[in-house]
Amino acid sequence: VQLQASGGGLVQPGDSLRLSCALSAFSLDYYRIGWFRQAPGKDREGVSSIRRNDGTTNYADSVKGRFIISKDNAKNTVYLQMNNLQREDTAVYYCAADLNVRSPRIGALSSLRYDYWGRGTQVTVSS
Repeated sequence: VQLQASGGGLVQPGDSLRLSCALSAFSLDYYRIGWFRQAPGKDREGVSSIRRNDGTTNYADSVKGRFIISKDNAKNTVYLQMNNLQREDTAVYYCAADLNVRSPRIGALSSLRYDYWGRGTQVTVSS
């Protein structure tokens, strides 16, 4: 299973970015794709997730109303549209695949659910 995150960059507060998570053909059996982020000195944080079969989404409270997760099955890609970016959104962003082998009691935004991780992409929000 291979995932590749891209689309990060340096933006100003209030700007938008769209991150992409490209999935290899072998990873198409995923149950859910999650986006996570990790800022320097902080724990990894679940940002958003989307379920493959029905598109059910989850968002962290810190990004609700600003970030939108979506998927394009034809392109084997999951997106994270990030609007009204703030300095506290600065982090390395990762996408990860959940193969649904963990307990259902583990939350959709818990890193414990996820089996495969891609390399991160840096998002820096600064004026």
